[in-house]
Amino acid sequence: MSQRLIESVFMPLFSNDMLDARHDGAVFTVDEANLAFTTDSYVVRPLIFPGGTIGDLAVNGTVNDLAMCGAQPLYLSCGFILEEGLEIEFLRTIAESMKAAADRAGVKLVTGDTKVVDHGKADGLYINTAGIGRVCHRVGADRIQPGDAIIVSGDLGAHGVAILSTREGLQFESAIQSDTAPLWCEVDALLDAGIDIHCLRDLTRGGLTSALNELAQSRRLAMHVDEARIPVADTVRSACELLGLDPLYVANEGRFVAFVAPNEAPRVLEILPQASLAGTVLDEPKPTVYLRSRIGGERILHMISGEQLPRIC
Repeated sequence: MSQRLIESVFMPLFSNDMLDARHDGAVFTVDEANLAFTTDSYVVRPLIFPGGTIGDLAVNGTVNDLAMCGAQPLYLSCGFILEEGLEIEFLRTIAESMKAAADRAGVKLVTGDTKVVDHGKADGLYINTAGIGRVCHRVGADRIQPGDAIIVSGDLGAHGVAILSTREGLQFESAIQSDTAPLWCEVDALLDAGIDIHCLRDLTRGGLTSALNELAQSRRLAMHVDEARIPVADTVRSACELLGLDPLYVANEGRFVAFVAPNEAPRVLEILPQASLAGTVLDEPKPTVYLRSRIGGERILHMISGEQLPRIC
């Protein structure tokens, strides 16, 4: 639904070079300084969930959008939409989680705004954050090449399952916590090692499948991934099977996919020990994502028409 709205309403009206790049943020130059700028709004329900809150999610999500632009996050703005009747101590808890997340990510919140709406109009609290960062390395879908290694930074699906289990009051044998976390440190470690990262994308709405499909369509190249090489924790996989979810479509808030030349893949895996070589880019001008299943069959990973889980970020 969001993608259709973007394509049918916003892109025809606001199309420009930066927006048409369809990146996680806009990249531009001001007085010879290469900068990245991004914004996002957070409407997750519940406001506090295993492993995080709407507050640290708002910081991490915007920091990660900058990191996916190859940019070191520097400054954030924050807008709070507060529902009448929200308890001050609860708001303080959310704000404290934002402060801790900002400190961890090495960013400063430098400006903001607060609005109050009628009771029942905002599910307690909505947050918008925008961020500015310094571009350290040029990445983008246009740099993806046939033969590139597709690397997933860690296990998938924990955030979406943590949200759903809390929302529905479900309990599993082992607790599942959101993976919400800042990603710049991992990206910076790759850049410090001299890795020429071609493209980065965080695996939020629609998970790995949506990210790969969007990039395949943008670059007009096919991609092939191996299900056995895509890391999913046993607890998350079991929960997804129970709930009828596909972990490859479930949202994450602390995972990304990276595209690098095949000869650089071993070094990436040394630097990021939780990462996995999930697949490769094919020299095939058909924007299709193929999956080799665990039992050896082949199928196409289609872009999902809606979201498996609403209100997860």
